[in-house]
Amino acid sequence: MTHLITRFFNISALAFLLQFTALVPLAQAADIRVITSGAFTEAYKQLIPMYEQASGNKVISAFGASVGKAPDAIPSRFERGEKFDVVILSEGGLQDLMKEGKLIEGSRVDLARSQIGVAVRKGTPKPDISTVAALKQTLLNAKSIAYSASASGTYLSTELFPKLGVAEQLKTTAKRIFSERVGAVVARGDAELGFQQVSELIYFKELDFVGTLPDEVQQTIFFSAAQVKGSTETEAAKHLIRFLSSAAVAPLVRATGLDPVGKDK
Repeated sequence: MTHLITRFFNISALAFLLQFTALVPLAQAADIRVITSGAFTEAYKQLIPMYEQASGNKVISAFGASVGKAPDAIPSRFERGEKFDVVILSEGGLQDLMKEGKLIEGSRVDLARSQIGVAVRKGTPKPDISTVAALKQTLLNAKSIAYSASASGTYLSTELFPKLGVAEQLKTTAKRIFSERVGAVVARGDAELGFQQVSELIYFKELDFVGTLPDEVQQTIFFSAAQVKGSTETEAAKHLIRFLSSAAVAPLVRATGLDPVGKDK
């Protein structure tokens, strides 16, 4: 993972800007309001300054979980009537917003795929999660477990834990984390094990990344962008989404622990 991060920071921003000139520029600069969920956050934070420099547009950013009822979760913010032009979140959350009529039909663009990873506090023993049986035993042995309140956490608590037959035992040791990254909880010692999207764990210097869940029980989630219904910046929203899904940005997205949908040129 380290060599990917190094590659990420060594890539010339100028090269990306030059590739982006292939996109048709807007007639005039615009302010684009975006809300994005956690897994895409690291890639987003690196890409947006490049986009603003190349396009002349200003991006006004907000962050929240893809699902759930936490005050800063994306569904809660839409429920309160907060206004956005673009939303970036997991496919399940996006589908829910689409069904509720909050997003423009047909505007979904997949940006990247994400997998669930495991991390421990730096310097502590790395547990065995190499097989399903080993993962089950690790879960049972852990004194405290933190997992996301977003899409990955929903999968763990409603599907994986019951499938492994550990749901009852984990009621006292596993905790769903709201409005905070799981990595932060593990880093300060409040949980022994942390489960979240890989892209949300690998940037914590205080953590040791253990690995991803075994393939047999892994959940691969698409993170996608869509335009918000009622937006007054539809062309600017399309322009930004086109940039975020372009092949030019694929190396950056990959280096943050995601599998980009746009292919490297």
